[in-house]
Amino acid sequence: MLDANGEDILDWKDAQKQAQVWFERQARGERRSGPLTVSDALDDYIKKFRGKSVAKTKGRIEVIIRPALGHHKVHQLTRKIIADWHNARAESPAKLRTSKRASQPNLRPLDSDEAIRRRRSTANRDLTVLKAALNRAADDRSDLPVEAWRGVKPFGKVDGAKLRYLTDDEARKLVAAVEPAFKAMVQGALLTGARYGELTGVRVRDFDPEAAVLWLRETKSNVVRAVYLDEEGAALFQSRTNNRASDALIFPRPDGKRWGASQQARPLALACQAAKIEPAGFHDLRRTYGARMALKGVPMAVIAQALGHADERITRKHYAHLSPSYLAETIRAGVAGLGIIQPVLKAA
Repeated sequence: MLDANGEDILDWKDAQKQAQVWFERQARGERRSGPLTVSDALDDYIKKFRGKSVAKTKGRIEVIIRPALGHHKVHQLTRKIIADWHNARAESPAKLRTSKRASQPNLRPLDSDEAIRRRRSTANRDLTVLKAALNRAADDRSDLPVEAWRGVKPFGKVDGAKLRYLTDDEARKLVAAVEPAFKAMVQGALLTGARYGELTGVRVRDFDPEAAVLWLRETKSNVVRAVYLDEEGAALFQSRTNNRASDALIFPRPDGKRWGASQQARPLALACQAAKIEPAGFHDLRRTYGARMALKGVPMAVIAQALGHADERITRKHYAHLSPSYLAETIRAGVAGLGIIQPVLKAA
């Protein structure tokens, strides 16, 4: 609404000129001049990012962080600016997947303790990415106000989501109720413990019928993982791969294409409703696979390897309490040897 001044308010022609200069400097590898903005720090961070979930991190930056904070100069950031943004993220309802024809976004209301917990947990993950980008920028510059962001604390006690495991009976009811187009995906998850993204990408060549092994190549850790199939699992994948091209998807959509992000939510929600069981997400099918092993006394190290956990502590956190033998033996070994009770002698 203001007139262009050639500095911080640009017309289209001035903006093009400045953009061209910026690209030329980048091509020559020159360091940027002028104040560092949050947007600059985000660019530098994602350029050198070597962690997991690159796509999710980029999405979090482009959709959430940059639009709200990108214009701020880092040296002018205050704790209040970042805290206000963090709180606003936690208080804003999440957007749910909607039809492309929908005139307005479908929002999840913050009408329960669980909804509030989930939203605060999401806000914490946003804050983590922002802090990581700003901390990396501070490694190269000594004049940045690091306390402005380090002083903003994440919401506490929000990452303890209720873990959902299906009983065998619930699993059978879910498979019976899910729509035919998605049924094989549900069966595959329950029989392999694979993540949604791992299963959507498996192809015929990834199944070894002789060894009854499925190779997961698109894993969260980018490390190929073997899934050792039982009789039911081998039968499922045998039926899905017979007489098909080696590069064909094992679990395609009805149109032959790969299932997309979040396309599992609707069929699972409808199936749970039809089966009259407590709602379960796709990741709960993976947890069910791990829980079934834990309940049968499978060692935590084996479950960790089966699920592709990089650290066995993650496995213990989620499944150790389900393993009666592990729990009992650990407690008894930990408290044994006090020596204050005389053993009872058995009668001859």
